[in-house]
Amino acid sequence: MTETTDEHPVHLDTGSDFDAFVADNDRALVEFYTEGCSMCAAMEPVLGNVARASDVAVALVNPRDDPPLVERFAVRSVPLLVCFEGGGRTGPPARGRVRRRRGRAGVRRRRGGVTGRRGGRGSVFEGRGRPA
Repeated sequence: MTETTDEHPVHLDTGSDFDAFVADNDRALVEFYTEGCSMCAAMEPVLGNVARASDVAVALVNPRDDPPLVERFAVRSVPLLVCFEGGGRTGPPARGRVRRRRGRAGVRRRRGGVTGRRGGRGSVFEGRGRPA
């Protein structure tokens, strides 16, 4: 485990380091990240501010370093923030970018039907008074 400081998040290398970190701190915030993830890199200074401004211990874990953590915390995308209090997880994880679901089969729906079609009556632009 990397040395703990109050100003920066702690980088944890193994699952046992992770377990010890959570057990040693009353409240902890852990970010699962990967190298090359721009959103993860943007979060690190923010997490550093959280570590400085609060009594919450902050750590960073690369799940590629310890694959069992991927299954244990159902890491499907990064960044993934998980809060711990009293050694146990508190609520659902906060995931990074979650896309809003669209209509069926990923097709965006409009009032008149599927985008680009008007009930088989031709183009969307027909009959709108466009100059010829």
